[in-house]
Amino acid sequence: MNQAFVAVIAFVLFIQAVVALTTEIAPGTTDCYFEELEVGEKITLSYQVGDEHDFGINFWLTDPSGDTIKSTVKVPTDMHAVTANIEGRYTFCFSNEFSTSHSQLVTFNVHENFQKIHDTITESTNPLEKEIAELAESIFNVKAQQEYIVFRERQHRDTAESTNSRVKWWSIAQLGLLISVCFWQVYYLKRFFEVRRVV
Repeated sequence: MNQAFVAVIAFVLFIQAVVALTTEIAPGTTDCYFEELEVGEKITLSYQVGDEHDFGINFWLTDPSGDTIKSTVKVPTDMHAVTANIEGRYTFCFSNEFSTSHSQLVTFNVHENFQKIHDTITESTNPLEKEIAELAESIFNVKAQQEYIVFRERQHRDTAESTNSRVKWWSIAQLGLLISVCFWQVYYLKRFFEVRRVV
């Protein structure tokens, strides 16, 4: 009974530990989000920029005292893991300030407190609970990869649809030009071979 209860609790906490968001960041703007963490809790952030203008995005993570813990410049995809050294609000920001005309679509995952759940379960001497913890961690990794694959598939589908639309309009333009040239040639040849009578 106790093992089943622990398994259910671990699964429920695991489901709540993963949050995926997509946001569009306008040119010249910054979007910031925060997480409240206790000392020893771990937060893992992964993000992907998916837009036809794939310039990357500026990212930084600050602790409650305002010190920058992690930062990247114009990186299209990355993952950062941080363990809280002080309790409080950890802020992470995405900036599109270097762009003046293109917005960026950013999908990011926040994996929080999973390490705390994992450590709590693995401290137990029960082998079944350890197996459940390892299974939950594997599910966590598969879910993160699946979200990334879905995001990339959507990006590739958008690119394919855009290319298909351009090819369609180019083909229609070529057909119109071909028909115009055919009519012009018939008209020109007809006038060339036309016999004029002089009265």
